[in-house]
Amino acid sequence: MQQEKQNDICILELDITDEGYAFATSIESAISQAEFEKESLRETIDSVEQLRPHCDKLDYALAASSGLMCGLIDIFLVGKPGDSSIGDATDKWVEGRVKDFAKLCGWKSEDGDASDAIKFLEKLFKIPYDQRGAGDAASIIFDLSPKNHHFKSLGHNPTLLGLFFSILNQFTNQSHFVSEGELIALQEADGRFELQGSNITAKLFCGFINWFGHLISDISGSSGSKGRGMGIPSPFWAWTNDVIAIKRSSNIPVSEFDKAFNNLALTIYNNGYDMRFQVAQMVPVFLNEIIVRTIYSVRRLIGYIKKTSGEKFDFRAAWKNCEPFSNASVKRMLTVAHGTFCLMDAGDATIRAFICGGGNFNIEEFAMRLNIIGVGRFAISLFGETKRAVTIGRAEGEAGFARRKMQIVDFYLDSLRTLSEIYNDRELVNFVEGFKSSDAYIEAFEKSVRLAELRKVPDEKILRTKSDIDNYFGGGNNV
Repeated sequence: MQQEKQNDICILELDITDEGYAFATSIESAISQAEFEKESLRETIDSVEQLRPHCDKLDYALAASSGLMCGLIDIFLVGKPGDSSIGDATDKWVEGRVKDFAKLCGWKSEDGDASDAIKFLEKLFKIPYDQRGAGDAASIIFDLSPKNHHFKSLGHNPTLLGLFFSILNQFTNQSHFVSEGELIALQEADGRFELQGSNITAKLFCGFINWFGHLISDISGSSGSKGRGMGIPSPFWAWTNDVIAIKRSSNIPVSEFDKAFNNLALTIYNNGYDMRFQVAQMVPVFLNEIIVRTIYSVRRLIGYIKKTSGEKFDFRAAWKNCEPFSNASVKRMLTVAHGTFCLMDAGDATIRAFICGGGNFNIEEFAMRLNIIGVGRFAISLFGETKRAVTIGRAEGEAGFARRKMQIVDFYLDSLRTLSEIYNDRELVNFVEGFKSSDAYIEAFEKSVRLAELRKVPDEKILRTKSDIDNYFGGGNNV
């Protein structure tokens, strides 16, 4: 409906559909858009809050208690090679896995002797760099012996560089060793060795399989070992060989520190610090991890059950509330737990190093007792905390801006809602339906008048009666 006097125009927009009449206002669309923007700002603020840990005092206390308990397990049950209750158990467990692997490869034995399984694997995964030094020229040239050849031989190292030298030696029939800071290569190491494969790809695959299978055969010692035997070196200490090999291959001088660290690694290996003992060190660290995640999950699950009645219990919501993997709170608890564990372990290793040295610090005793797995896990937690702090610092600026902007949006929404109440004329604009029905025109006139008043139309311009409308459209009087 439109009324006009000179340049004054009032337009009421009606949306006429089959279902009826609707009145569209820009206020409603503005409110909808502002609420959408407010929700977006809230998500920005919440994303920063999700990066922050929400742990209470009990969370920290329980995490520290877990680290303390697992630290005691490490001190009294893991200890050092040759004096480890858990180490004895892991030796037997690894031996069982070697026999299982041999069975997968076709080994059959009535008595199930481990040395027989190892001998079977050594023949199946034959390599050219298995010189033990006993009766070999290598024992004279660089002090190679059955006790240290798994450490000095690069192909026996469970590292990427060990894999590289293993495949290189299989292609070239060589043996590469590290001894006293030198990289030594034996030419024509094994006259009977031949790498299988009809092309380069097949030879590379066979070389990898030989390297892996031979490592499994040596992880519990050689077939002729007496007693515990010498397994393969731990990946952490084997890197001391990698450093020397890389520097020598690149014509970079090897420092005295490199040599000293390599000799330390060889010494503790000779005392039994091999891959099997590293598995023993994993036990209390893994136990600490499981306990902390379980504590976090159980506490949050109990809290969710208390807040939720039985009928409203939802498994997905419960899991989202207590899942112990991808949230900042459980990661902070793990940092506390592993930090406590490392504090206990390093303190014990330091004290025993001074005791063993008679008042002087015995670096070998310290290295054998320090739980490298625990230190590495704690380092990962510290890295995560640092990264999270940096991320929060960067995102805090955006969150602060979002909070200030949300205040403006809230004020804007309040103003829009006030206007919406003033212009709430949905019930009034359906006067068109009244005009369509002759018996309802009176009510329609009344609605049109109230609508004009609500729209602040001057009183002298409002058409209040049917005669006013007839007069206006008939040209009798201009209102």
